[in-house]
Amino acid sequence: MSEDNLKSVMEALLFASDKPLTIEQARKVLDNLEASEIRRMLDELKNDYQQSNRGLRIVEVAGGFQMTTAPTFATFLKKLFKARHVERLSRPALETLAIIAYKQPVTKMEIESLRSVNVDGVISNLLDKNLVRIAGRKKAPGRPFVFGTTRQFLEYFGLKTLEELPKMEEFSNLAAEKEIEPIESVNISEVKDGDEKRSPAPFNRAGQEEEGRAG
Repeated sequence: MSEDNLKSVMEALLFASDKPLTIEQARKVLDNLEASEIRRMLDELKNDYQQSNRGLRIVEVAGGFQMTTAPTFATFLKKLFKARHVERLSRPALETLAIIAYKQPVTKMEIESLRSVNVDGVISNLLDKNLVRIAGRKKAPGRPFVFGTTRQFLEYFGLKTLEELPKMEEFSNLAAEKEIEPIESVNISEVKDGDEKRSPAPFNRAGQEEEGRAG
């Protein structure tokens, strides 16, 4: 298969994937093409979209690549989805999520000692949103569950890895901004079925979507 055809296949995979496409997933589809070659093609596609002023972008997030709309066209997206209700993470959810992100693995009791409130409901909602997960049990009396973040968490905040987490105070500022920021980008997989009533989630730093409100 020619390189141009391979790039076309890659575009199709990005368009069809509802989650960031990993290099390993692409390798399985492309008959185990070398990871370095796939990475090179993805980087070239990313640059092609960026330089051609298209309405779409290819961004790297949460360990993979994803096709999104360009933030430049946010005004038109808001008109298209003006009838929908946008949900965002609540302040208690953001505070709890920040503790889990920076202290993980962390128990519910440890979170409550920092927040001085019961977090049962908030953690339940964060689990439902797949932003946090049960990462195991602590070797302590009662062997309580410990919580950590998920790949969905990385997508939500537009991070490639946990190493990209900003300082705690910067995370707090980002969280505050997310409660008032308008939609600036839509994940193509969310609207490719033509259902205008389906609500893409809010914008995050990498031009990605967010998955709704917790808490």
